[in-house]
Amino acid sequence: MSYENLTGRTAVVTGAASGIGEAVAVLLAEQGARVALLARRVQRLDELAAKITAGGGTALGVVADVTDDASVSAAAERIHEAYGAVDLVVNNAGVMLGNPVEAGRLDEWQRMIETNVTGVLRVVRAFTGDLVATAAEGRTADLVNISSVAAHLAFPNYAVYGATKAAITHLSQCLRTEFGPRDVRVTNIEPGFVESELRLHTDNDEISAQVDGMVEAMGTLSAAELADVVAYAASRPRHVNLRQIMAMPTRQA
Repeated sequence: MSYENLTGRTAVVTGAASGIGEAVAVLLAEQGARVALLARRVQRLDELAAKITAGGGTALGVVADVTDDASVSAAAERIHEAYGAVDLVVNNAGVMLGNPVEAGRLDEWQRMIETNVTGVLRVVRAFTGDLVATAAEGRTADLVNISSVAAHLAFPNYAVYGATKAAITHLSQCLRTEFGPRDVRVTNIEPGFVESELRLHTDNDEISAQVDGMVEAMGTLSAAELADVVAYAASRPRHVNLRQIMAMPTRQA
């Protein structure tokens, strides 16, 4: 499938080393966007950049940790040096750690908040100027935040993860009040079960087995199918903002 309005754009995709982020980066590059790949794993970034380049696309791997202020700032500087202003930001980096609240895993709570919430804010801060300037020039500017159906649906043992995603869903809504009047679109995408590394993050074998059982019963979307949703939203005419999209397997209630 081809999409209008993606050729010639400059995109940043966080969490690009695997899963949804990798699939989004590949698809945007296939559609003619220059893509900056942000993630922590240098080897995976190099491999993905080489894959995109071999397919005729343009990609730049930038090692960055969204939980670190200096790392995000340095990544933005690197991207600006290579590509100039960015007009499409996909905030995809995230971590999903499952344990009952009574386990008191402050380490996990802090990691999820730093990655899933503050990490998103760091990236927004780094590229807001680009998006606002792009829109002021009459061109399309998009901020796409990957949230989760866990922002609305309650899952046992994932209370803190769900809370971080609810924060992103509400943040996206609030950002529209600031960005929308300046013609910058904000899209919040809430996936259900998607085949990715997210569910492998949990160190509790019993909870992992429970999630595996749900996945087996309901199935998953592929990362490429979720990437299709991102590309579709970002390719609409600039006056059309698909503000919130929930995408899940048909069998997931």
